[in-house]
Amino acid sequence: MTNDEQTRAPGRPTWAWLGVVSTLVGLGTGQLVAALVRPDASPVLATGSTVIDLTPTPVKNWAIENFGTLDKTILLGSVLLVVLLLAAVAGLLARRRFVLGAGVEALLVLVATVLAVTRPQAGFLDAVPGLATGLAGVGALAVLHRLATTGTLRRRPEAAGTPVDEGDQADQAETDDELAAVPGPSRRGVLLASAALALLAAAAGGAARAVQRLRGGPADVVLPEASDPALFHPTGAFPRGLDDRVAGITPLRTPLADFYRVDTRLDVPVVDVESWTLTIDGDVEREVTLTFDDLLAMDLVERDITLTCVSNSVGGPYAGGARWLGVRLTDLLAMAGVGSTADQILSTDVDGMTISTPLAVATDGRDAMIAVGMDGAALPREHGFPARMVVPGLYGFVSACKWITRMTLTTYDAQQAYWTERGWATDAPIKISARIDTPRALEQLDAGRVNIGGVAWAQGSGGVGRVQVSIDGGPWTDARTGPDVGNDYWRQWYLPWDAEAGSHTVAARVVTGSGTVQQNVRAEPFPDGASGVHTLQVSVG
Repeated sequence: MTNDEQTRAPGRPTWAWLGVVSTLVGLGTGQLVAALVRPDASPVLATGSTVIDLTPTPVKNWAIENFGTLDKTILLGSVLLVVLLLAAVAGLLARRRFVLGAGVEALLVLVATVLAVTRPQAGFLDAVPGLATGLAGVGALAVLHRLATTGTLRRRPEAAGTPVDEGDQADQAETDDELAAVPGPSRRGVLLASAALALLAAAAGGAARAVQRLRGGPADVVLPEASDPALFHPTGAFPRGLDDRVAGITPLRTPLADFYRVDTRLDVPVVDVESWTLTIDGDVEREVTLTFDDLLAMDLVERDITLTCVSNSVGGPYAGGARWLGVRLTDLLAMAGVGSTADQILSTDVDGMTISTPLAVATDGRDAMIAVGMDGAALPREHGFPARMVVPGLYGFVSACKWITRMTLTTYDAQQAYWTERGWATDAPIKISARIDTPRALEQLDAGRVNIGGVAWAQGSGGVGRVQVSIDGGPWTDARTGPDVGNDYWRQWYLPWDAEAGSHTVAARVVTGSGTVQQNVRAEPFPDGASGVHTLQVSVG
C-alpha cells in the first residue's frame, strides 16, 4: 500500500462501518448496564418484545411451527440486522454532518428506551440502559468522526485555487486527482481504532452475560430433601422406562437440556430470589405476600407431570415430562380466602406478562401447584426460577405462568390475559394424543423386524389405558406399553412390526383408562390445541 493510499480520507464503506461500530459500542454498553440494573430494559430486548406483542397470531404460529425454539433467536437477529442497517445509514450521514448521524443513532435509542419504560412493570431504572446506550453510541461516533476528519485536504502545489471545504473532503478525495491529504490520521488508523472499539463492544456484551450468570440463581437454592418432614407426600422412586429397549423412543423423563421452552421472552429473566415475592390479591378476604423462604416452609408436594404447549402440532415436539416440587395451589388460595365472584386466576410474571387460569379447574382436586423445583433441583431459569405455576391437564398458555410474582383473583369479564386478548381459548384442556417417535416420517427402513414406538398422554381422561397402531389403514392393534407413572404423565409404548418391502402408512391412537378412543378429528393449534391421529409414511427396502 502506498503512502497516499494509507492517508486517503475514508470513503463511504468506511463511514458506514463507523456507524455500525459506534452502534455496537452503544448496544454492548446498554446490555452491560441492563445486566447490572434491569436486564429486561435492554434496548434490543425491549424492541424485540414489542415486535412479538404486535405480531399477528397466525404469524407467531407459523414461526413456532417452522423455526421451533429458534424463533426468538431469528427474531433477535432480525431486529439487530435492521438496527445495524440503520446504523450504517447514520455513519454515512455523519460523513456529511456529524449531527445528522448522531441524530439517527439517538432516535433509535429513544424509540427503544420508550418501549422499555412503557412495559407493564417498568420503573425509572428501565430508562438507564437506554441512556447508557445513547451516550456510549453517540460518544463512540464522535470519537471516530474526529479521527476520520482530523486530516485536511489541499491542492497539490502545481494546482491553483482555494482550500477545499472540509465538508466536501471525502467526496473530492475520491474523485479529484489534484487533491492530496496533509499528514494526519490515516484510513488505516481509523479502521484500527474502529476495530478496537468493536472489540470493546464485544467485551461489554460478554461481561453482561457474565454478570447475569454470577447473580444469585438456582445454584444458590437448597430445597428440602424428600425425607424432610416438611415435604408432604413425596412421590416414590421413578420407574425405569423403555429408553434402553426401544431405540429412538422419547425418554420417560425428559432431560432438562431437552425440555421444550415456548414463551414470549427473548431472554431468560434474572430474578433475585432474596427480594422476590408472590402476592395473592383481588377477590380475596386478605391480601397475602410470601417470600421464597415462606414457600419452602409450607407443605410441599412432589408430582410427576407432563406439560404440553398449545402450539404443539400433531406429533410435535413441545411436550415434556418432569418431576415437580411445589406448594399446592389450593393451600395458597386458602391463605388468602377466595371471594365469591372470581372465576379466574390472573397470574403475572416479573415483567408483567399475564396468563389466566380457570379457577374451577385449578381447584378441582388435581395437583395444581406453585412449583419451586424440577427433577430434584431448583427450577432452572429457563423454566421459571424461582417459582412457576404448574396445572396438570391444561395447556401452558392457560396455566404455566413462569417467573410468577402475582396471582389476582378476578373475573374474565373484568380482566383479560395476554393470550386471551389475542383470541386464544380461556379453558384449554390438553387433548389426548399418541406420538410416533420411531420410525421417523419418510424414513427408509430395512425389511424385517422394526419397532414402532413413541409416547402418549391422556391427562384428565383417566390416563393412557392402551395405545393402538394401524398399518396401511388395517385393524388397530394394541401396542405394548411402558410403566404407568400416573394419569398426569405420558406413557411410552411400542409395537414390534415385521416390515415388508414397499411404502407403508403408520398411525397411532390412544384408548384412555376410562375407555375413550381418540378420534381422528383434525384441528390446528389455534385456538385451543391441535388434534388428530398421528400418521406418517415410511419406505421399506
